[in-house]
Amino acid sequence: MTHTPPTAAASFSAKLWPFASRAAAPAPMTRITDQLHFGPTLDIAARSAASISKLQVPENQDNLLIIDADGSAILLHEQTPQTTKVPGWPSGHVRLAVLDGMGGHGHGRQAAEAVATGLLHIPACHSLEELSTHLDQLHQKLQARFSRPDDHDTFRRPGTTLTLLEIAPGRAPMLYHVGDSRLYEITPQAATPLTVDHVPATAFAMHGLLGEDEWRQQVHGEHRAQISQAYILGNAFANPQMLDDGLLPLDAGNLPPFLHQLADRRTLTLRPGASYLLATDGFWSCARPQPWISRWPALLAQPSAGQALDALFRDYAENPPPQLHIDNLSAIVLRFEPAQNSGNVDETALPTAPIPSHF
Repeated sequence: MTHTPPTAAASFSAKLWPFASRAAAPAPMTRITDQLHFGPTLDIAARSAASISKLQVPENQDNLLIIDADGSAILLHEQTPQTTKVPGWPSGHVRLAVLDGMGGHGHGRQAAEAVATGLLHIPACHSLEELSTHLDQLHQKLQARFSRPDDHDTFRRPGTTLTLLEIAPGRAPMLYHVGDSRLYEITPQAATPLTVDHVPATAFAMHGLLGEDEWRQQVHGEHRAQISQAYILGNAFANPQMLDDGLLPLDAGNLPPFLHQLADRRTLTLRPGASYLLATDGFWSCARPQPWISRWPALLAQPSAGQALDALFRDYAENPPPQLHIDNLSAIVLRFEPAQNSGNVDETALPTAPIPSHF
């Protein structure tokens, strides 16, 4: 991801890779979740790959953090998967996160690595308040670490997206979201975004300067490589000319009515039989993302999360969308399976009421 903060003077044109008919597949990489265990009610698969561009040897500034039900964890260090064990991790608790370091700023990969590493030291959380407190504190700690006392150009501070799910056993997952990576719900009918991109179009909509149709066109109908908030970086929602150090949670109190249901920090209500996709923006960084995204329901209609993930990466490489931007790819596919009944009570792992869809 290459992001530029939304200043009046700053503009950015991402590199485009003119595909002929087929692109070379991403470098071979097994699913990094193959050796992890998520218990009987979760099916999860994850993978990260550098750009498939043949014009350069790209640095993968994405990252992933996955802690399984046994406390085994995996993340990328220097672009290579590393495994570790989290001491005292409660059985059955799962943490999933995708991160996209900001390539237009110094140390984007290092920032994403620092956040992924920091997530290992946050204890398993059981409430949104607890989760938000720990993650906000990590943001402040890393912001101080990456700050340079002699550098007054705060736009050069590194940053990363962070879209995270915290899943306690038998409870609905909790979402914490910063930036423009996304969580999607995939059903046979549609791919529905469950997060709001932290981009200038959203800032304009928050101030009443963009309506629903214009917002959807700018955010989901095209690709613009600018961002208004990132982890470590801070936010520019109030004033695009100046960064505030803190993170601004977007919710019904500051989002326009058509986005009220997509608060950044919330407990998710899940749709039975759906797949969920955590992904960085390399998957939709093209001139017209929607025709490509509309293929996802068919692609992910596979028997397992691993097969769905493979189908997504394979189709991206073999049938890339036109005017594709050079970017990295990271994704986690997850499915929630009903727990086994032990009697007459319907014991499901998570609530089953569907999320209202407005996309």
